Amino acid sequence: QVHLVESGGGLVQPGGSLRLSCTAYGTTSSNYAMGWFRQAPEKERAFVASISSSGDITYYADHVKGRFTISRDNAKNMVFLEMERLESEDTAAYYCAAEGTTRWFSGVFDFWGQGTQVTVSS
Repeated sequence: QVHLVESGGGLVQPGGSLRLSCTAYGTTSSNYAMGWFRQAPEKERAFVASISSSGDITYYADHVKGRFTISRDNAKNMVFLEMERLESEDTAAYYCAAEGTTRWFSGVFDFWGQGTQVTVSS
């Protein structure tokens, strides 16, 4: 069983930066592809970014390309989401996810964290 814990959310001004972290417990994260999703109020959960188990393949949603960077440190069982030039539309709860099969290519993940809130506001 994979237990994911996100951290790093908070309040940031438009144009600012924030780094989210996700730690995987109960397993070796290098066995899993990892992803970040977000859910804004009254909206469905949406894909943000994903990274292969080895870190050599990454995918991004169009609305975050060039602003967000996903990375991982398998030695620490962690994945990160570096967010720059944040906009009010980025306000959402951000969720870390893990998937041990090739379904991650299709955006399907089996294991989820509880989420961390990111609020972009002046």
